[in-house]
Amino acid sequence: MKITDLVHNYLKYMEFIKSCSPLTLRHYTLDLRQTFDFENESRNLVAVTESSLLGQARAAFNGWTHLSPASRNRKAATLKSFLGWAFQEGHITQDLALQIHGPKVPKRIPHFISVDESLAVLRSFNLTLAGQKRARLLYLIIYGGGLRISEACSLKWSDISFSQRSVRIKGKGGKERLILMPRLTFLALEEWRTEGSMQFCEFVFGDKEMNTRTAYEIIRQCGVRAGLLQPLHPHALRHSFATHMLSSGANLRTLQELLGHESLQATEKYTHLGIDHLARALEGFHPLGNKKT
Repeated sequence: MKITDLVHNYLKYMEFIKSCSPLTLRHYTLDLRQTFDFENESRNLVAVTESSLLGQARAAFNGWTHLSPASRNRKAATLKSFLGWAFQEGHITQDLALQIHGPKVPKRIPHFISVDESLAVLRSFNLTLAGQKRARLLYLIIYGGGLRISEACSLKWSDISFSQRSVRIKGKGGKERLILMPRLTFLALEEWRTEGSMQFCEFVFGDKEMNTRTAYEIIRQCGVRAGLLQPLHPHALRHSFATHMLSSGANLRTLQELLGHESLQATEKYTHLGIDHLARALEGFHPLGNKKT
């Protein structure tokens, strides 16, 4: 078997067995095509051996030094996943994934908006104008449920239970989770369903999934209308949902389920966001708080 054949088999496995998202699949495809130089016809004929796989993987990784640590780390994760799969499937006798090491990526504080800013966005909608009902609904779905942009865009009416005020979400890797949303979000959904022929559409936002780029621009414009100082994007709303839930007393396990994280470690990045909340509590309740010296 040639390396290119092995890569094709791996991508099919990720698509059909692991139910990899289209965006992740595109990243994997790009990384592996760059690693094994698919454009070079002579390399297309290279047979699968441990030395050929590891040699090309290391050479490619060394050529990515100009990329950011986060990008290099993502590409390292792709290589580790591919090589680990090749070992599990018996194509190689050693787990070469253990020899691929990505750079340490400094932890960044997720960008989020304050509660006051989130309410300012909500007040900025003019529902008499065309398009702003859809924008408001998209905003309420993402911020109200902490959804990923792809999850909001692909939401179907059949996923929604109005009687239980719950929504069934199909997240990364095809993993399903059931979440509740605020009453205001469901009121907006009910109003939207009566608009035109929306009740006859399969998806909440039309006959097909909303394009994620379209959704991104809608949310960005929401921030512009509200006069936010920093650009608003969909993932900032997801971060804001997590931040505000945690600050209001939600525990990490609950937040993990609501966000659809595989591990608690992915959710723990929000723990630092309670610092401002704790500082205000300290000033408000400690005997020395707000005391003039």
